[in-house]
Amino acid sequence: MKCPKCGSERSSVVDSRGDAGSIRRRRECSACSFRYTTFERIEYSLPLVVKKDGRREAFKSSKLRSGILRACEKRPVSIEVVDRVVEAIERKISELCLKEIPSRQIGDHIMEALRAVDKIAYVRFASVYREFSDVSQFVDTLKGLEEIKIAAEQSKKEKAALKDAEASKALAESNIVRVKQEVGDKCSLE
Repeated sequence: MKCPKCGSERSSVVDSRGDAGSIRRRRECSACSFRYTTFERIEYSLPLVVKKDGRREAFKSSKLRSGILRACEKRPVSIEVVDRVVEAIERKISELCLKEIPSRQIGDHIMEALRAVDKIAYVRFASVYREFSDVSQFVDTLKGLEEIKIAAEQSKKEKAALKDAEASKALAESNIVRVKQEVGDKCSLE
């Protein structure tokens, strides 16, 4: 690692800290005592992106990030959330182990992530990604979101009802055991 100040290749690691995605190293140049920070991260082997017109280009996470940032503009979505979404999508794509991936598939991953993060950002991205040409397409997308929301609420209600039924069953079973014990105790007294 060359020192950014003097260009010397002699340096020592002063501090090293890591997390799941990268390792941060604090270094000190042996020649000029300048301290600087370096980062090491796993470089995923990402596939080539096949565009709609058939062109192929290298996957660029910066394009992915800028598209998501554009959709989340003026929305209460932090940069940390955007970075996590980008990392998650990169990981999904990398795990597919493909040499090429259609841009449409990447767009689907982005839409899936944005749907969970922010509904407005999702609709913004969908309008560009799916090339909406009129208001009816917006309405259809919003109806789809509403249907997903209703299905999720229904699922929550069903789970709550099931949990209540299980709790009632457990209470009834414990009452039966208690009554049997009381009956058994009374029978042994007589």
